[in-house]
Amino acid sequence: MKRRTNRAKGVLLIAFLVFAVVVGLLVFRKYRTATQVTPPAAPAEQVDTRVVTLFFSNQDGTSLAREGREIAVEDTTDDMIASVVDELVVGPLGDLAPTLPHNAKVLGAQLKGDVVKVDFSKELVESLPEGSSAEMTAVYSVVDTVVANFPQVKAVQLLVDGVPVKELKGHLDVSAPIAADFTLEKKEAPAAPEKQ
Repeated sequence: MKRRTNRAKGVLLIAFLVFAVVVGLLVFRKYRTATQVTPPAAPAEQVDTRVVTLFFSNQDGTSLAREGREIAVEDTTDDMIASVVDELVVGPLGDLAPTLPHNAKVLGAQLKGDVVKVDFSKELVESLPEGSSAEMTAVYSVVDTVVANFPQVKAVQLLVDGVPVKELKGHLDVSAPIAADFTLEKKEAPAAPEKQ
């Protein structure tokens, strides 16, 4: 009988020790996760940005107006010019009207001296609305935007699929580089003085 009692005590002791070890491991694990210092997440890569001026059409299509936009800085001037013109294709974010077809693509830009060639896909010509004012605002929104943001540029030549074109819709000769014309921009009229 004594042997049975000793054996039962031994089994109880072993069960108690196993239980104590399991509880101890759980407490230790909980303590370790609670006090473990998580290293800070690596900071997100900083992207350099630049605010640019884009020229879109006013609502009635008779003049150009400015809209500011923040865009990522590109590695080269050519890429930066293409990126700025691509924002014209994206269109205005405010109350202004787009000047370029939304399906046109900027294929690239190449600066040589003070003239930049901006290459568009054929959708620029195919999807541009008919009419001289649509053609005028499209051309000068590109030219004025590029010249306003890149002081080293004096003129812009438009290419379609890598080839210079004579016109987009038959109203404006674009076969040679075009200088900016900021007179197309509608200036806000100064407020009239209040009468006393």
